[in-house]
Amino acid sequence: MQTYANALLIAIPLFSLLVLIEAIYGAYRGKNTLNSFDTISSLSSGLTNVIKDSLGLVLIIISYPYLLKHLALFHLESGWLLYAVAFVAVDFAGYWSHRLNHSVNYFWNHHVIHHSSEEFNLACALRQSISNVIGVYAIFLLPAALLGVPREVINVIAPVHLFLQFWYHTQHLPKLGWLEQVIITPSQHRVHHAINPEYLDKNLGQIFTWWDRMFGTFQEELDDVPPVYGVTRPARTWNPIKINFQHLWLLMQDAWRAKSWRDKLRLWFMPTGWRPADVEAEYPVFKIDDPYNFEKYRTPSPPALVAWSWFQLFVLLAMLLYMLYSFSDLGRQGLLLNSFFLMLGTYGFTSLMDGDRSAGWIEGLRGLGGIVYVLYAGGWFGAEAYLPGASLWIGLYFAATLVGGIYFGFGLARRRLPDVLATP
Repeated sequence: MQTYANALLIAIPLFSLLVLIEAIYGAYRGKNTLNSFDTISSLSSGLTNVIKDSLGLVLIIISYPYLLKHLALFHLESGWLLYAVAFVAVDFAGYWSHRLNHSVNYFWNHHVIHHSSEEFNLACALRQSISNVIGVYAIFLLPAALLGVPREVINVIAPVHLFLQFWYHTQHLPKLGWLEQVIITPSQHRVHHAINPEYLDKNLGQIFTWWDRMFGTFQEELDDVPPVYGVTRPARTWNPIKINFQHLWLLMQDAWRAKSWRDKLRLWFMPTGWRPADVEAEYPVFKIDDPYNFEKYRTPSPPALVAWSWFQLFVLLAMLLYMLYSFSDLGRQGLLLNSFFLMLGTYGFTSLMDGDRSAGWIEGLRGLGGIVYVLYAGGWFGAEAYLPGASLWIGLYFAATLVGGIYFGFGLARRRLPDVLATP
């Protein structure tokens, strides 16, 4: 896990820099594809995903080492061929895992966060799940297990394979000629993120395009059908933690409300979006039927709140980087406590962006809790060893959070903003 943490110490600043470059390029070309609150929401989602993965919060149904031990027919010798085979096998597994997420009600909850942005840019690539707590991915690595690809090789290939999926989340690159026949390109992935009827659930590949072409899920980007991004049941919140569990909460409600026990059980495994007929009739859920005529989610964004939100994001990212840097020294208790403050912070300040009436209390209590911890522990998890005066600065940050939570939270409440989860 320390190796993964070290890789993230490089990946997080690099991806953040590329998002900034895209923003500058978009402004230069007069085609800005980033919205402040949407971008902050995307980056915050990436932050929560890193926390969840760092803690290893997943229940493995079947593990790759188990498959390897019992099913390997032979073992490839170490060398470039082994790594090439492993990369193709991981991409094959990625295609089918991705297709499962798009096809089955329960598994859609693992993936909906990634599609929840109504924009399409490099930042939305970082919208990754924290709700995928049941691990079935190894099942799709069966070809790798049969070929005897060692677990250590999979562990090297998997993060590289994931990071290579970042670059094609952009509107600034056109079709790429002959490469369209080989790899997933920005054009193909724009189709994948679109809610146009022609584009839904298409282009599920992750690196190579041949899986879509082989298994009937390929769709070219059409010149006369501009992609419209998002999900057909829009999230209507900037809070990534809420987005991660919205679909699961709907499934739980539907299972409770359904009159038929058969429907209560099967709705989890039915195609994505399926609801029992009696529940659909009595408890309708807003769905975008016309992708060309709907209003994107927007909330009031006064400059002070935008600046405050960016400030909170930068500080939480800095605290995350410190947690990753000192990962092996913190111990389980330290990691859990750090993660608690980071998750609560993400929930709190993105709820402020929504105008959530509870956000002021959450941020106020988080600020107070941080001050109490710094005073009680005499510092912030050994940060003084790396930055003299760190405890003072962190204490001041939590004091600012306390004041900011009161100012922005209750100031927004006085405006009586609508409930962000209400259907339009």
